[in-house]
Amino acid sequence: MTLERTAVNPATWSAELGFDQGVLVSGATRTLYVSGQTAMDSDGRPQHAGDVAAQLSLSIDNLEAVLERAGMTLANLVRLNVATTDVDALFPHYGLLAARLGAAGVAPATTMLGVTRLAVPGQLVELEGTAVA
Repeated sequence: MTLERTAVNPATWSAELGFDQGVLVSGATRTLYVSGQTAMDSDGRPQHAGDVAAQLSLSIDNLEAVLERAGMTLANLVRLNVATTDVDALFPHYGLLAARLGAAGVAPATTMLGVTRLAVPGQLVELEGTAVA
């Protein structure tokens, strides 16, 4: 069965920002729920203290690593939650994420949340997603 994705956008403003308000998926046979990925190395040590751009980049790498382990790519991502301890500091670097998603040809339904802190002290951004294949 072939995976079919249909963007659901009652208004166009979200697509102009690089995300869909909803993603209707049919034909999926596998669903992967990805836990929040942060800027941790493979030994579980936090990386890039105080550098939101570097943390975002490594968080995307870690998200992709989980997807790859499941035989998927960013192109399979249908839902993305972005949590950050500083929305204003993240916005200038959000293009890093948008570019990676755009290169994969995907605009997942996305929510960004400003939070007081993340589970691991010093982490500034966390990416959590749902992928289907």
